[in-house]
Amino acid sequence: MLDLAGRTAFVTGGASGIGLALGRAFAEAGMNVMLADIERDALAAAVASLRDVGPEVRGVACDVTDPDSVDRAARAAFDAFGKVHVVCNNAGVAGGGGIDDLSLDSWRWVLDVNLMGVLHGIRAFLPHIRGHGEGGHVVNTASMAGMTAGLGFSPYTASKYAVVGMSEGLALQLQPFGIGVSVLCPGYVRTRIGESGRNRAERYGPSRTPDPASPAGALVAYIAEQLKAGLDPSDVAARVLAAIRDNRLYVFTHPEMRPEFDQRIAAIDAAMDEAAAW
Repeated sequence: MLDLAGRTAFVTGGASGIGLALGRAFAEAGMNVMLADIERDALAAAVASLRDVGPEVRGVACDVTDPDSVDRAARAAFDAFGKVHVVCNNAGVAGGGGIDDLSLDSWRWVLDVNLMGVLHGIRAFLPHIRGHGEGGHVVNTASMAGMTAGLGFSPYTASKYAVVGMSEGLALQLQPFGIGVSVLCPGYVRTRIGESGRNRAERYGPSRTPDPASPAGALVAYIAEQLKAGLDPSDVAARVLAAIRDNRLYVFTHPEMRPEFDQRIAAIDAAMDEAAAW
């Protein structure tokens, strides 16, 4: 999709962080934008901040864990703009993990947002994009945690590995239809993902704060510091925009994290060599 002007983008998690930066980048490229988010006040502020940036920016409340909510948000976008061309399944949370806190509620929450939220977005928009025949692009936000297991045993890592696999498979199947797919795998970015518990629904139980003296607590503190010094979301958005225009599947932001990925690939190669020699 080289020409984005005049087309429409839909972005979940659009009220802040990477989602808001994507909305701004799309608006600056001349696109209509529908921002979707579960935080209504933040969403209204985000839409207001982009009011004079692009052709038209609107907002719609959306809980990505609820397929009906995503369907309603999709219909709002269709009603507002007619056709949607770029869909960014970007909403995500971080929470729960480690071998000492195996909370089923936390696992369900993270997987419902990070994994099922992506599926709900694809389900709501893909028939529409295929139907209008003008081409399009799907952007799924994963993470470097979807390429390496440096965070350990966690629902976040599991969800992001799944999003990478979904995106790779989706790209293969959509190529004949002129619909591109990108999977965004950022490292640490200055967002509020460390405060994800603010949007945790009651059905998933209360957020858990690990003991600061525990390994899990130390990891949380480390991640918080890395996020503070992380990449600006606008830089991430610029890379996504370039990937859409160039129809690139993988979008990476932190090449300095490559050694950990290379270690994983080397271990896989070694295991394959061993299997071949068996």
